[in-house]
Amino acid sequence: MPSNCWYGLENKVFLVTGGTRGIGLEMVKTLLEQKAKVAFCGRKKEGIEAVLEGLDNKDNVLAMTAHIAREEDVAKLFRATLEKFGRLDVLVNNVGMNLVTPSTLETDYSLWQKIVETNLGGTFLCSKKAAEIMKEQQSGKIINISSIASRKASAGMGIYGIAKAGLEMLTKVLASELAPYNIQVNAVAPAMVKTHFSKPFWSNQENYDNIINNIPLGRIAEPSEIVHPVLFLSSEASSYITGETIMVDGGSMTV
Repeated sequence: MPSNCWYGLENKVFLVTGGTRGIGLEMVKTLLEQKAKVAFCGRKKEGIEAVLEGLDNKDNVLAMTAHIAREEDVAKLFRATLEKFGRLDVLVNNVGMNLVTPSTLETDYSLWQKIVETNLGGTFLCSKKAAEIMKEQQSGKIINISSIASRKASAGMGIYGIAKAGLEMLTKVLASELAPYNIQVNAVAPAMVKTHFSKPFWSNQENYDNIINNIPLGRIAEPSEIVHPVLFLSSEASSYITGETIMVDGGSMTV
């Protein structure tokens, strides 16, 4: 995907959860190239520091450690964003986690809670805070990163897929409830993306071959190919789109 695509996001204020690696890190870097202002969070201080070392324009960046499934962390994150930038135009709920669960019903409830709280609960908490700010502004966009696992049962991905299915319904519900405030809520649902998160699935050649055999485009997506649909949904070009989930899957759901 060309890096010089222009979306008119200059000086727009973004908050990206999970911005220290994978899709989130690519998002932060690309938004700064688009001359946006970016707040992002990560779980670990060393991850935040490593990202900051590689960024040029730190004046337009706010980086914080935060666990988005903890209400107090979320409150601090949004408060700091407002203190630094004075507004919030776009929230990207990017944080996602999965621990392989071969049998959903034989999984410990504590693991169920961890996966659901991170993927769905954290999105709820962040969206709640974002909506408070955006209602006052009478404008804003919330974009959730889902997955084709929300619509296609896959081995080891059961609880993750259930959480992402909930996230897509949350997207529709919030789109309806926030529409009177000129807030659009949408989601992007990738298939597998070449990130550290998915590496255990594609690093083995046999597994890789099996995966791409089920992708009509014949390859796994790069992070930038997920970022650009998010940028489109962040732009004024998508002002009449809300409650939608865009599948970015190389045709996976057609087979």
